[in-house]
Amino acid sequence: MSETYGYTVGTDLVDKAAPDGPIDTRWSRRKFEAKLVNPANRRKHTVIVVGTGLAGGAAGATLAEQGYRVVQFCYQDSPRRAHSIAAQGGINAAKNYRNDGDSVRRLFYDTVKGGDFRARESNVHRLAEVSVQIIDQCVAQGVPFAREYSGLLDTRSFGGVQVQRTFYARGQTGQQLLLGAYQALSRQIDAGNIEMHARTEMLDLIVIDGRARGIIARDLVTGEVSTYMADAVVLATGGYGNVFYLSTNAKNSNASAIWRAHKRGAYLANPCYTQIHPTCIPRSGDYQSKLTLMSESLRNDGRIWVPKQTGDTRSPDQIPEDERDYYLERIYPSFGNLVPRDIASRAAKYVCDEGRGVGPGGLGVYLDFADAIKRLGEDKVAEKYGNLFEMYERITGENPYKVPMRIYPAIHYTMGGLWVDYDLQSNVPGLFVIGEANFSDHGANRLGASALMQGLADGYFVLPPMLGNYLASTKLAPVDSSAPEATEAYEQSTEKLAKLLASNGDRTPDSFHRELGELIWDNCGMARTDEGLKKALSRLAELREEFWTRVKVPGTGAELNQSLEKANRIADFIEFGELLCLDALHRAESCGGHFREESQTPDGEALRDDENFAYAAAWEFTGIGSPPVLHKEHLQFDEVHLAQRSYA
Repeated sequence: MSETYGYTVGTDLVDKAAPDGPIDTRWSRRKFEAKLVNPANRRKHTVIVVGTGLAGGAAGATLAEQGYRVVQFCYQDSPRRAHSIAAQGGINAAKNYRNDGDSVRRLFYDTVKGGDFRARESNVHRLAEVSVQIIDQCVAQGVPFAREYSGLLDTRSFGGVQVQRTFYARGQTGQQLLLGAYQALSRQIDAGNIEMHARTEMLDLIVIDGRARGIIARDLVTGEVSTYMADAVVLATGGYGNVFYLSTNAKNSNASAIWRAHKRGAYLANPCYTQIHPTCIPRSGDYQSKLTLMSESLRNDGRIWVPKQTGDTRSPDQIPEDERDYYLERIYPSFGNLVPRDIASRAAKYVCDEGRGVGPGGLGVYLDFADAIKRLGEDKVAEKYGNLFEMYERITGENPYKVPMRIYPAIHYTMGGLWVDYDLQSNVPGLFVIGEANFSDHGANRLGASALMQGLADGYFVLPPMLGNYLASTKLAPVDSSAPEATEAYEQSTEKLAKLLASNGDRTPDSFHRELGELIWDNCGMARTDEGLKKALSRLAELREEFWTRVKVPGTGAELNQSLEKANRIADFIEFGELLCLDALHRAESCGGHFREESQTPDGEALRDDENFAYAAAWEFTGIGSPPVLHKEHLQFDEVHLAQRSYA
């Protein structure tokens, strides 16, 4: 190993499960080569699934339908309250109903390019292939997609593409898709094939003989900590955006499951790839606890602009057309308002930094529907976006039919996550990671409407055959909760909770979370510098030590105790934040959502360094405060040639 700043470099990482040969046959060949579990034998296997969002819900329902015994967990009071329900705009699929030139190949190309050439080609092509099956699956489940007059499913555009491939259900697509998966899940719960544990949170991963064999979990109502054993563990726990404190995620969304798995040996890849969504309602005050997202689908008909002159505080209706700067249409004429999220976000930051932002503090830009209302009529606009307009008015008190919306970028999705191979299995055998919790499909920037596509692809179509292949290929010895590794994990989990409760400090968990979020947003947010990242790393180490001496958690562990829940997660966020900033520091290039100010073109665009950084960075845990080990998985591009991204 070689020593470098804050980490050591280990051996290169190779995805041994990835097939070779023609890219359009790799997935079908991998499925054919996979070993099968006899239907009668599936009943002998127990699989733990953590999470009930689109990925977890689809996985649990499908595995149970196939005959496996599924034990599933969510911290919400019902599986249908998973954060996937908040997704608004749509789901991509290469159906080409519009006959506008779309295809599996084009979806593959757009996704690789949109991810700024930092994703695996094989995984992305599989995602594009499976996308066409997802729509049929969801329609069969009764998902009420929007339809045209002819009866065909309707589609619209999202950022980074020039075709209309996004299927939608008004502004409630995530809700309708999740309810479809929830129906399938409920059927299996009723049949006794799924043992569902709601209001229960994973505390640790149990690894026995190098394989994932169970979890430690806490009942959030009673406080009881229990051990659950299985033949395989599936994590479908979403992303880590709440490390920034203010994000578009639900307040309870957290990184604890993947972080605990990381501390048990699972590599964590590309944490610096965080997505800033350009279409968020601006922050309104210092004590706001989360941000609200407005769907990217609004960029289909809304036009984004700011005043041409700095310091122009006139109301938008008083600013003539020739004194407005429709800056995305000006800079990127081919894609206009539908450039990818990272590019739209940085452009909004630039015009606000110039002093041309609107609203309180000048941290906002206009999203204006006046032209669309004039062209289509208010009724048609309401038909497409009505619930989104209503939500905006309820939050801001402004009617977007009469005045432009005000939006500003915010943390939204995270492309990093636990490293997985082509089979969605981590480097810890038996630990599978799906949806936003893994790193595999989006590279350095996710195209809009692709999160729902990946979650359902993983859960319905990719995980089931690959999990079966693992179980059919592995001889698993019987284990129970008395195993030394299970006992150790249980004791460490309960000791950590006791330590939090025993700390009689003077600061609330939320005060630490707010400081952590501001520190990371300022230094590892939309723009990152060498100096800022080093400053953040220095303070994070201090904050980690300070947390354990100054945090105050009232109450006991044997009850509903939300302060204890928060503190337990925030402890993980602080540790995770160090790896996030270290990954951003080591990657001395700009790509997608990771923008280093030292690496930009003369026009202010992201400047990649393909010679030195065309790899996935998979980090190995070596202990708190100890330098992690970096394993590089070098990326190969045979189908899409490396090139500077251009949306002009």
